[in-house]
Amino acid sequence: MHSARRATYRVAVLAALALLSVPGLTGCETTQEKAAAKQAESKRILEKRERKRHAESSEKGAKKQ
Repeated sequence: MHSARRATYRVAVLAALALLSVPGLTGCETTQEKAAAKQAESKRILEKRERKRHAESSEKGAKKQ
């Protein structure tokens, strides 16, 4: 009986561990990955805004001349 219980317990533990590891295997993002993606997105937005401001100021300078 003890042997059967141990085997059942081991199977249950292995199943639980497998379920806990599935999100990591399926490509779920971690908090750090999400933060890095947000930071990269913010950087792209700021760079785009800066390029737009630079282009607008260049156009104003060209119109004055």
